[in-house]
Order: sequence, then C-alpha cells, then structure tokens
Amino acid sequence: MARHTLSVLVEDKPGVLTRVASLFARRAFNIHSLAVGVTEVEGISRMTVVVDAEGDLLEQVTKQLNKLINVIKIVELVPETSVQRDHILVKVRADAATRLQVTQAADLFRASVVDVSTEALVIEATGDAEKINALLSVLEPFGIREIVQSGTLAVGRGSRSMSDRALRSA
Repeated sequence: MARHTLSVLVEDKPGVLTRVASLFARRAFNIHSLAVGVTEVEGISRMTVVVDAEGDLLEQVTKQLNKLINVIKIVELVPETSVQRDHILVKVRADAATRLQVTQAADLFRASVVDVSTEALVIEATGDAEKINALLSVLEPFGIREIVQSGTLAVGRGSRSMSDRALRSA
C-alpha cells in the first residue's frame, strides 16, 4: 500500500476530530500519523493525516471527508511538492562514560539535547521519517528509554496558501 499525506482544513469546533477519525475507522483505514493545530486564520484548524491506502480507496475516503459539514478543503501533499517533517523526543541512557558519545550522535543529526540527568539525556530532533529512523538506529545501542513522536506536519512548497484558496472559494 502507498502512503498518502492529506492536509485537511476544518472549522475549529468541538467534535470535528472525532468525526474525521471515525470516518477513517469505519473504512478500516489505519491512520499512520495525525497532527492537528490552529492555522493563520482564526476559527480554522489544519489536520495532517498520513494513511496507507490504494488510490481508489483513498479517493472514496476523500469524497466522504468532503461531505462532512465542518471540512473546508482537502489537499493531498506529495513529497515532491511539499515539506514534511516529524518531531521527536527520545530519552536515552547516558551515564558519565557514554554521555559524550550520545551527544555527538545527536549532533550528527542536528538534534538538540534538551534535558540532562545523571543516567539519561533527552534529545529533540526534527526531520523527515528517514532521518528520524536513522537517528533512532544510532541511539539504539545506548538504550532508548522512551520515545514521544508527533504526527507528520506538512505544507505545500511555494508562496500559495491552502487556506487562502479555500477561503476564496467558500
């Protein structure tokens, strides 16, 4: 199955997230990643939904999403014409003997050490899925204690804004 990233503009109202997630669940789609936040336009939120789906099924779900009353616009963001990033916090075992090695590994990936204790470091990193996975494989031998990862965030390249187009056509 192919992975697809959908950017969905919705009215910022209670229950919208539940209705969108339920639509995917009813169609037996597994949501790989979901991120929701406010936009530059008051009263509008953006959902970035990453799903594994084949073309025809994805088209059906997109049509169903468009029927939901609080959905304003849906755009599929393909990697070639968008910027897509994940954000991760990783707690790694790091005692006095290994702390320098863990810090150097983080530096190689332009990650930041955001918390230090006697037995662990918390590392923050942002990047595409391949970069995040590569960082995790480098940190694995030290002992990963905990991982917290955001959903994928994505925006189209160039000067055009998805919300500008949606508001003009509404």
